[in-house]
Amino acid sequence: MSERSGIFAGDDPFAITQAWLAEAEGTEPNDPNAIALSTVDADGMPNARMVLLKDVEADAFVFYTNYGSTKAREIEGGGKAAFVMHWKSLRRQVRVRGLVTRADGPEADAYYASRSLKSRLGAWASQQSAPLDSRATLMAEVARVTAQKGTHPERPPFWGGFRIAPLEIEFWADGAFRLHDRFQWRRDTLTSAWDIRRLNP
Repeated sequence: MSERSGIFAGDDPFAITQAWLAEAEGTEPNDPNAIALSTVDADGMPNARMVLLKDVEADAFVFYTNYGSTKAREIEGGGKAAFVMHWKSLRRQVRVRGLVTRADGPEADAYYASRSLKSRLGAWASQQSAPLDSRATLMAEVARVTAQKGTHPERPPFWGGFRIAPLEIEFWADGAFRLHDRFQWRRDTLTSAWDIRRLNP
């Protein structure tokens, strides 16, 4: 597709995403890896929240969370998720829809170990998405966990990653007079070849 040049050029959508993200790291004031993650509950009611994308692999996108959280329960109930990553400074976005599996092996252990000690202890202390009567209760739990786990806590069994393997990726860039550039990469299965098409703005 000769028309797909410049920032859209290339045969690997994950490499394009990595290049855009690397560029955003130099322009975005905060969290260039923030994504708005969407899931659906058992009744079909959609949910969205901001999380941090932690890795763009050769064939998937990875983030980490508490497996007891609302997002995790909804993901495991349906096995699918979508997200959008938007950079105001670049006036670009990437949209992804795909199938989700857990990433809770050695890579999750390594990422957990790379976090600050307070973040590691916080992962143990927080029952993410569950009701909380006060911040004081949470801080008391952090203190209890700190005394129990010390300075080298292992990764909690209820905390780890999710890997989103996309069936659809869309690259969007702002255009003059709202005539934006949009290219959609789509495939029927994870082993199918990508079908790439330009979309109307």
